[in-house]
Amino acid sequence: MVVIQVFDRPASRVFYTVAGRFLFVETIDSRLARLIESLFAGWQLTPVASPGREAEIEIKFFCDEPGPDIPPGLNQFEVAEGGRCYTAADAYYLQFDNSLMRLRHGAPVCVDVFVEQVPDTPDAELARVTSFAVCAALRRFGLFDLHSAAVAQPGSGSGVLIIGPSGSGKSTLTYQLANAGWAYLSDDEVLLGMNDGAVEARGFRSFFAMKEAAGASLKHVFEPADVFTSTRASRVTPRWLLFSAISGGKQTELRELSQTETMTRLIRACPWATYDAAIAGANLELLSRLARQVTAFDLAAGSDLLEPGRAAELFTSYLRQD
Repeated sequence: MVVIQVFDRPASRVFYTVAGRFLFVETIDSRLARLIESLFAGWQLTPVASPGREAEIEIKFFCDEPGPDIPPGLNQFEVAEGGRCYTAADAYYLQFDNSLMRLRHGAPVCVDVFVEQVPDTPDAELARVTSFAVCAALRRFGLFDLHSAAVAQPGSGSGVLIIGPSGSGKSTLTYQLANAGWAYLSDDEVLLGMNDGAVEARGFRSFFAMKEAAGASLKHVFEPADVFTSTRASRVTPRWLLFSAISGGKQTELRELSQTETMTRLIRACPWATYDAAIAGANLELLSRLARQVTAFDLAAGSDLLEPGRAAELFTSYLRQD
């Protein structure tokens, strides 16, 4: 990150690359720039000195101002993360208590983030609006975010996506499998895109975050490379989906899903596939391809999955190659 000690110039200007796409990130204030830098360091985006061509995405962060007025009469709805989304034909807005994101279509895709009060540390809202800004822009280029962990089966290298909301056991399962030698991508979020006619998954968040005990409010954050002997995979072709939920019982149960059931659950797990009208068709088409590409299961996770090696043993017996 380049810090410039001039008031009327941006505090930082950084290029990143992901999946062949170039992002230009500019932050006006040095306090905010340090927080944004720390957030981007936790995602699987690669900083580059210069992309050698024009950036396809420009994200700019402003602070100490409320941002532009949202035009009246737009379609609007609440999002699960506590914000409100407003959509128009050429733009959309995402508003939280202390921040506002505005995306404008074009070349490049422009995303502005306005933060009214800069927090002392990267709080949940700043992390949320920054992640939404990046993912909203990437969706314009066929990279669709999914709240999912991802691992690769030893030997075959086939991808397994573990899908579910916070508290559904994704991180715990990923931890158990990575500890048993499965390659890992992410314990929380992936980017889905097309590659040679197949849906491909890439990791998005680089660190792991796990609750150390059931019912704990705080999570233990760590770099997986410091813990596991298995490797991080850059991408996988998903072969199986596990829709995870904590059962509260002892024994884990799996139930195979039909293609229709799989598609229904994918749409439920990807609200932006319908919220973000400009790319809804492409997003839904990708999810439909994914539903046809995989075998999917409902996973009712029992306490037996906490036993060392049990997750790998169970899934190896279920997730066999055809």
